[in-house]
Amino acid sequence: MELPALSIHEVKDLLASGQVSAVEVAHSVFDRIEAVEDKVGAYITRNNEQALAQAEAADQAIKNGNGGALCGIPLSVKDVLCTKGIRTTCGSRILEPFIPPYDATVVEKLKKAGAVILGKVSMDEFAMGSSNENCAYGVPKNPWNLGYVCGGSSGGSAASVAADECLASIGSDTGGSIRQPASFCGVVGLKPTYGRVSRYGLVAFASSLDQLGPLTKNVQDSALLLNVICGYDEKDSTSVNLHVPDYTSALVEGLHGITVGIPREYFGEGLDNEVEQAVKNGIAALRDAGAHVVDVSLPHTDYGVAAYYIVACAEASSNLARFDGVKYGFRDTDAKTLLDMYRHTRSKGFGDEVKRRILIGTYALSSGYYDAYYKKASKVRTMIVEDYQKAFQSCDVLVSPVAPTPAWRIGEKIDDPLSMYLADILTIPANLAGIPGASVPCGLSGAGLPIGMQLQASHFEEEKLLQVAFNLEKQLALPVKKPAGIVS
Repeated sequence: MELPALSIHEVKDLLASGQVSAVEVAHSVFDRIEAVEDKVGAYITRNNEQALAQAEAADQAIKNGNGGALCGIPLSVKDVLCTKGIRTTCGSRILEPFIPPYDATVVEKLKKAGAVILGKVSMDEFAMGSSNENCAYGVPKNPWNLGYVCGGSSGGSAASVAADECLASIGSDTGGSIRQPASFCGVVGLKPTYGRVSRYGLVAFASSLDQLGPLTKNVQDSALLLNVICGYDEKDSTSVNLHVPDYTSALVEGLHGITVGIPREYFGEGLDNEVEQAVKNGIAALRDAGAHVVDVSLPHTDYGVAAYYIVACAEASSNLARFDGVKYGFRDTDAKTLLDMYRHTRSKGFGDEVKRRILIGTYALSSGYYDAYYKKASKVRTMIVEDYQKAFQSCDVLVSPVAPTPAWRIGEKIDDPLSMYLADILTIPANLAGIPGASVPCGLSGAGLPIGMQLQASHFEEEKLLQVAFNLEKQLALPVKKPAGIVS
C-alpha cells in the first residue's frame, strides 16, 4: 500500500480504523518527497520537523476521539500564504528572508482541522505567471513529462499533488492560477466564489481578483477541503458572511434537472484539436449522466485578457509598493542614499515579469491615462459580469476547456509575454466576475499530457459545480495512471 498515492478520504478511513498512524503517513510522504523532489522541484521550503510534531499531535487527537476533519492529512501550501515561523517568499528574492509572525486564516483553519503542513510549494513570483517559470527558486517540472511546464502560478501546488508529494494542496487563483496548473498536471483544482474564502494572510497580487482554493486528487477531496477553508472572517473586509453548507452532500449521482451551458466563444480559433475532443467527450459524459445541454454566449470573452491585465497590473502596482526594503524582506545595503536604497532594493529584488506588470499598472493609473485604461477596463469587467448573469438564466453550470492547449515545453513561451498571457483567455473571465470555477481531468493528449475540463457556476453555487464535477469524474472513470515523468 503506497500511502502517498491515496486520496484524503482513503487515508482518513485508514487513520480512523487504526490501520495506520498519522506519523506513518507523514514518514511515507517524506520518503516520497525524497525520492522524486530532485526531479519535480515542487517545494521551496520543507517543514519536516513541525510536520512530524503535527502528525504526533494528530495521532493523540485521534486516540482521544477529537480529531478534526483533516486530522493527520499531509498537505502542501502555496508560498503566497503567511505561515507563522516558516518563511514566506512568494517565489521572490525580495521576500527571501521574511518569516511571518502569524498564520493566514486558511492556514489557521487547516491546523485547527488537524492537517499536517509539509511545507511551502513553488509559484510564479507574486503569482504573476502561467507556467511557474518566473519563480526565483527554480522551475518546477510537470510530473507527467519533466520537459514540460506544470502551469502557473500555483504550479508547485499542482505538481506536488500529481507527484504524490502531498495528499492535497492550497493554491491561489487570480486569473486561472488554480485551474490551469490543475489541468496541466491532471488533478482537480477549484476556485471558489470571491469572498467565500478568507484572503487574510494571503500576500496580495490583485486584491479584487485573488482567491484561495484546493488542488486535490479527486472531487470528493475538494469538497472536504472546501468545508474546512470556507467561511466568514472578520479580518478580511471582502469576506462574505454566508452560511457554509456541507459541500460533500452535493456529491450525488445523476444530473437530471441540471442544465449545462456550452459557451460558443470558448471553442473558437486557437483551440487545440485534442483539447476540443477531450472536452467534447466530457460533455457527452455529462449528457449520459442526465444533464440537459444548451448553447450559450459570452460575447465579451475576447476582451477579458486586455481588461484583466489592466485591472490586475494596476492593483499589483499598488500592492507591491510596500516591498521597498524598509519594513521587511530584502534590502540593498550598498546604497548610499534613501532613494538609491528604494531603487536598488526593488530592482534587485523583483524579477522581470513582476517589474513589467508594476510598470504597466503604474502607467494605467497615471494622470491622463486612468480614464483611457483603468476606467475602460472596469467597464469591460462589468460587461463580462452581465454576460455571465444572462448565461446563467438558461443554465446551471458552464463547461469548456480550461486552456487552449495542454502544457507546453519549458522555455517555449518565456520570452513571449503576450503568448503567455493569452494562455489564460478561458480562465480569466471567471476571476473578473468573481464566480467559482473548477478544472476536472477529462483525458490525455497524444503526447500523454493531461487535459482538464473547466466548470463555472454562478456566485456561491459551488454545490452545483461540485455535483457536475463529481458526475463528470464518475462517468469518465479515467484509468488511474502514474505520471510518466516520475514513475519509480
